[in-house]
Amino acid sequence: MYFWINILLFIIYLVIVISCVVVVVSENKNPIRALSWTLALLFLPIVGVVFYLFFGRSLKGKTMINRKVRRKLLERSRPKQHSFDRSHLSADQIRMIKLAQNLCHAPLDRNNSVDIFTDGRSKFDSLKKDITEARDFIFIQYYIYSDDRLGNEITDLLAEKVRQGVRVKVLYDHVGSFSTRNRFFARMRELGIDSHPFFRVTFRKLANRINWRNHRKLVIIDGRIGYIGGMNIADRYVDKSPDGRIWRDTHLRVEGPIIESMMYSFAVDWNFLRPDAEVQPLSMMKYNEKGDVDMQLVTSGPVDKWNNLVLCFQQAIASAKKRLYIQTPYFLPTDALLKALQGAALSGVDVRIMIPEKTDSVLLGYGSRSYIDDCLKSGIKIYLFTPGMLHAKTMVIDDDFVTTGSVNFDFRSFENNFEANLLIYSATVNQQMRDIFFDDLSGCRKLTLLRWRTRPLSQRVIESLVRLFAPIL
Repeated sequence: MYFWINILLFIIYLVIVISCVVVVVSENKNPIRALSWTLALLFLPIVGVVFYLFFGRSLKGKTMINRKVRRKLLERSRPKQHSFDRSHLSADQIRMIKLAQNLCHAPLDRNNSVDIFTDGRSKFDSLKKDITEARDFIFIQYYIYSDDRLGNEITDLLAEKVRQGVRVKVLYDHVGSFSTRNRFFARMRELGIDSHPFFRVTFRKLANRINWRNHRKLVIIDGRIGYIGGMNIADRYVDKSPDGRIWRDTHLRVEGPIIESMMYSFAVDWNFLRPDAEVQPLSMMKYNEKGDVDMQLVTSGPVDKWNNLVLCFQQAIASAKKRLYIQTPYFLPTDALLKALQGAALSGVDVRIMIPEKTDSVLLGYGSRSYIDDCLKSGIKIYLFTPGMLHAKTMVIDDDFVTTGSVNFDFRSFENNFEANLLIYSATVNQQMRDIFFDDLSGCRKLTLLRWRTRPLSQRVIESLVRLFAPIL
């Protein structure tokens, strides 16, 4: 009796595995990712199937908001495409601008100003000052909103603005803020702050939501001021983390027409959660054209037709002629991006990649290191940031292009997360970012191919094993 029950269970399991493999292969998207999932399904009994159901399915072609709400957003909030003077733009810049426009209708916004922050204290001091001076509305979106000293301080400031009649909306990622107690957000709502989690994970919807996270970090104040970058609301960006390490990150404060694009991104995410919510009309925007920086906001996510930021990164790397500097906490590139970086280095471009020596994820750390040998062989320079956790996400190319925001240089950010990056066309910002990169180099350890190949055999084996599953981490 038990024999036949076991046979029946085995047949059922085999049918499930084969069905999952067929689905993975039939998606006909990323062959490396498909191979990784096939290996997981075949060689990790039960675990592979469970992981696929939770983390392997695709949202391509899905819509975040219904057609009626989307039409309302397009009519009232979508930034308009404007003709622009091409005389000061290079051919490579024009191609990038057109690519971003075709991918996600990202207009080129001109005459913006930019302030760059590389430490949490100065960034949050600036943010708190802007919050206290807000008069109309404050819209906040973070992947992590922590229940710590900084989180409570910002919440108290927001509550005071609510009492003054300022509209405050807060959007946080449910999984990203798992460690924050529910009563913290309950208190926030009791104070009049309209706050909601993105993709709330419940037992009934666990498999449908846990894998897709909103990793964007945006703040819009009064339609005049915006913040975007890699920092979350957490004490570790201001003070040292419990393990004594600093968290080194990059964040921007912007003013100008780019606020329209940031506003639209927030409106789409907010209306996904609150379809009956008020949409801020562009006629109420109060931005000032006080700078000389051209930029585009490119958003990407698992529901998009294209992998928007992957294509932008590939185009940017292919356009590099002199230098290409990357800072990222995790380095797990797609095969196409790795080949593009190698091709740039082999053609004489000064390619430098900076990653943390010690990450906050052991698994992703091994995954990142599995690509180092391939990089060093092609002439790419690799630097390990030693003072703490490097969490900055920047790419600096030649003399007049920079991209920074929330996207990490890894599969999860490129395929599974909702992300937002600025494409910045400015020699001034480029120079500032180059200076920041070289300042960080003083705290780095440069790797050489000879030295890297002397690492322990056990480390190489673990790296190779993790590399197999890199596309699904």
